[in-house]
Amino acid sequence: MDEAGKRTAEGIVYVLERKAVRNLNLRIHRDGTVYLSAGPEVPEAEADAFVARKSAYIRRAQAHFEEMARYAPSPKQYVSGETFYLRGRGLRLKVEEGPKDCITSDGVYLRVQMKNREDGEARRRLVTRWLTRQCRLIFREAADRVYPQFVRYGVEKPRIHIRSMDTQWGSCVKEKQIITLNRRLAEMPEDCIEYVVTHEFCHLVLPNHSRRFYELLTVMMPDWQERKRILDSRAYF
Repeated sequence: MDEAGKRTAEGIVYVLERKAVRNLNLRIHRDGTVYLSAGPEVPEAEADAFVARKSAYIRRAQAHFEEMARYAPSPKQYVSGETFYLRGRGLRLKVEEGPKDCITSDGVYLRVQMKNREDGEARRRLVTRWLTRQCRLIFREAADRVYPQFVRYGVEKPRIHIRSMDTQWGSCVKEKQIITLNRRLAEMPEDCIEYVVTHEFCHLVLPNHSRRFYELLTVMMPDWQERKRILDSRAYF
């Protein structure tokens, strides 16, 4: 290794992270960097062989991220004409002068009224707060729909946290009964949102990606692979 933690296999440079995990977990960040988590007892040669077996997949993913970076949307300016997405549907922003700062939506337009519509930071705060409220509502409704299937497994209703995530749609901490969802997931179609929520609920039963985990996911959502395919096709991280 040239640097601590870095290795090369089949021409692919990757970071080997030693963690208390049972399985080898591969992650590819949107900047193309490759990480492999492995238990302290896993030989380096086995980690190299795993990356070598996944080399074609890794190169495809890196090429995908490079292409997505080329076409990724520019940072929002929060001006009239921009489009924001919720549940897979676009909302066109309209910024107007008004007696007070407020925001409403009719499902087609996101109408922002402001006393000073030239205040870009105030526009950003107003729209961001509204989108965050919608995000909480969308995820809470999805969790409410999914949860009844898991009652028979003794699963308690988890807390839902929301944050920006670079490479994951969701994560789960079974011990604390917490599911964290990527705020950008709220932009995706409802079927995709339910897939991620169901996936993370399954981790409250089986906190791994074993064969049993995917069997449980298939029982809970027989068409999960199609939903995942749609989600992956829309991802730009």
